[in-house]
Amino acid sequence: MLTGHPPLYLASKSPRRHDLLKAAGITFKVIDIDVPEDHPADMEVEDIPLYLARKKAEAAIPLIDHQSLVLTADSVVILDDRIYGKPLDKDEAAQMISALAGRHHLVITGVFIGNHKRGVGFSDYTSVWIEPMTADEIEYYVRTFPPLDKAGAYGIQDWIGWTKVSRIEGSYANVMGLPIHKVYETLATWNEQE
Repeated sequence: MLTGHPPLYLASKSPRRHDLLKAAGITFKVIDIDVPEDHPADMEVEDIPLYLARKKAEAAIPLIDHQSLVLTADSVVILDDRIYGKPLDKDEAAQMISALAGRHHLVITGVFIGNHKRGVGFSDYTSVWIEPMTADEIEYYVRTFPPLDKAGAYGIQDWIGWTKVSRIEGSYANVMGLPIHKVYETLATWNEQE
């Protein structure tokens, strides 16, 4: 169990981020923020996740006391320089999965950890290869698994991850939504940076 860092607040509704922090032995409380996930139109796609994580942190930090930290994150799926965020409905989810199937794409998660005095931001990159999928397989996935709360409309920890992801390069946890190894190291050394 990780100790020695200030009390941590997670500003995320993602159950996968909750699970990853718990699995790593990191104690935290959840705070609720509602921040529009928009960004400047001319921003490089690789910079968007960290920009959004920082934007969420700016909304969350005023809600915590001066002895605590906040953790925010944002994940995107990128294919052909296009961002595949959370789908609006099951039809869009099916379109996203169809575009990703048989291709290699990049998952980037931007993370920001900070308090009233300072903050640390970083991004993590994972490459993912998804095997081709039939229309029936895509329809089965969208109907059976909840795709609407996931960037790219899929979860690596469920059916697509087990049956269709043939290869990844980088952190598996990053594809789930949080590069927990980097979060752990940042928290473990937080007091040393003071």
